[in-house]
Amino acid sequence: MATSRRVRRTLATFGVAALLTAGCTLPAFAPRTEGEGAAAPTGSAPNWRPCPEVPDELVGRSAPNMRYECTRIAVPRDWGTGGGASAGPGAGQTFEIALLRARSTKQRDRVGSLVINPGGPGGSGVDTAVYLSFGPQFGGLPASITERFDIVGFDPRGVSRSSPVKCISDADLDASFGFDPDPASQSAFDGFVGLSQRIGRGCGDRYGDQLPLYGTEQAARDMDAVRAAVGDDKLTYLGYSYGTLLGATYAQLYPQRVRALVLDGAVDPQQRLVEGSESQARGFERAFTNFTRWCAANAGRCPIAPDARAAVTSAIDKAKVSPVRGADGREATAGWVFYAVISSLYTESGWQELAQAIDKLAEGDPKDVFRLADAYAGREDDGHYSNLFDANLAINCADETEKPSREQIRQLQSEWRGKYPLFGPALAVGMLSCVEWPGGRDPYPTGKANGAPPIVVVGTTGDPATPYEQTPRLASMLGVGRVLTWEGEGHTAYPQTSCITNAVDAYLIDLTVPPEGQRCPAR
Repeated sequence: MATSRRVRRTLATFGVAALLTAGCTLPAFAPRTEGEGAAAPTGSAPNWRPCPEVPDELVGRSAPNMRYECTRIAVPRDWGTGGGASAGPGAGQTFEIALLRARSTKQRDRVGSLVINPGGPGGSGVDTAVYLSFGPQFGGLPASITERFDIVGFDPRGVSRSSPVKCISDADLDASFGFDPDPASQSAFDGFVGLSQRIGRGCGDRYGDQLPLYGTEQAARDMDAVRAAVGDDKLTYLGYSYGTLLGATYAQLYPQRVRALVLDGAVDPQQRLVEGSESQARGFERAFTNFTRWCAANAGRCPIAPDARAAVTSAIDKAKVSPVRGADGREATAGWVFYAVISSLYTESGWQELAQAIDKLAEGDPKDVFRLADAYAGREDDGHYSNLFDANLAINCADETEKPSREQIRQLQSEWRGKYPLFGPALAVGMLSCVEWPGGRDPYPTGKANGAPPIVVVGTTGDPATPYEQTPRLASMLGVGRVLTWEGEGHTAYPQTSCITNAVDAYLIDLTVPPEGQRCPAR
């Protein structure tokens, strides 16, 4: 397993775990092994056990002055209206939810537990809690937080160690990532339709009428069981990207049980599939333009300057007709080059890596392109994938009620090619994944969190995956949201700078809400 490669990238930029939220394909870190031990029965006290093997597997060691404990809790597969459904798919059955608690040996004046979700959907909260426990030098949480809170990560239902969904073959995932991101001909477009149908059919055959049970509202109800399992009367929560949607749903369902929620990289719950996909196309196009401007101004660090857009576009176009073959025989098709670009835009620190990868590809070496794309895809050196994208589709498609026709998607592919030339067609075609998905739907609520305390909603002006425009919309929808803005680049903000860190820490520890309209500079 190529864990070390993924961990090095993760510890440097853990925010990459907060994944895209449209109905196409996306990144994260989820090991292929499941947790061990029996889950505590629903409603009973969990049995926490030491689990230093988890950080050992992910990082090779535990963080200094940090202890790790794990447990598993059982939750109803179908919560119904909150008390457990007595009829229908999954009635009387349970899912197992895996939890990890990182506790500092220097803990003092303990506030409680800080529950983490990294996004996706499909990202592992267990993994992310481990990464965050390593502190600021690795992009993790500051000591001001780890010395006051237990850091608790959980894998949502269907994800990694928590009754994982697994129904997409490695071969089909390779085909999906490697596919032309803009299948222009009708036959190429139909080929992607066929691939999406095959993936959907396989998952439908395996999970049938229980597919809607992986939706966000069910997972938000699980989160209240997590709150109870850690012994807190009210929830303190840090959610990134899709994790903001999960947190917002919790706030609507259990407003009186909220202590403090930080929602970083906001998803607008009221936008539907088409609107959300176009929003991401716009966001990635804007981030890519910022990358090209950086290249032009930093030619010494950007070997594809002065016209980085032309270099990347040319690389993708060439890969469509004559992909570079690596030493292992694997071909860097247009899809793999495209996902290397996507991967690199999640953090500003990835820009130089992208420029170098495109430059080496032009010289006949695709190794860095594959490294970037594989980090995004969760693809190991042996070609095996985690269940990240299986879970991503199961959750996204359970949530989504909108189903544009293939003809509408084909039209949007053309329209968005003109508006967002590099990313528009791929985000349009990516909607086929949910359009061709079987099973029913279980949409989450989109209303106010009446009775909840102020909730901090953090947005980054240069965020490609959850564009900044969604931040005030989420805050407004909740009715109790307070916007905190970072004028930076990349996906998610906390704890990137002292301004953001100080504001969020004060809220989490002392419940001091940031001033209305607070904006933090990029550096």
